[in-house]
Amino acid sequence: TEDWNTAKRALDLGFYISFSGIVSFKSAQTIQEAAKNMPKDRILIETDSPYLAPVPKRGRPNEPAYVPYVASFIADMYGCSSEEVGQLTAKNFENLLAQYH
Repeated sequence: TEDWNTAKRALDLGFYISFSGIVSFKSAQTIQEAAKNMPKDRILIETDSPYLAPVPKRGRPNEPAYVPYVASFIADMYGCSSEEVGQLTAKNFENLLAQYH
């Protein structure tokens, strides 16, 4: 839930950055800017269950079934399909796990 400069410092240390439903909130312009600037090979998506459900489920208890809403929001920012974001982030997750095997 930080800005691009904070994300950049984490990326420089080798971290991946994961975005939750917060990225879809109208008030989250700073987080959205960070998501827009992310290298595509270091972005992940997640829920923050049971809190902070993405738009259009905001105000309800969050759950893993809402991850596609996060993917859809990011896909709109990137100008691609939510399926592409899903494939991209799944590959990134596999790459992250492979670093520890």
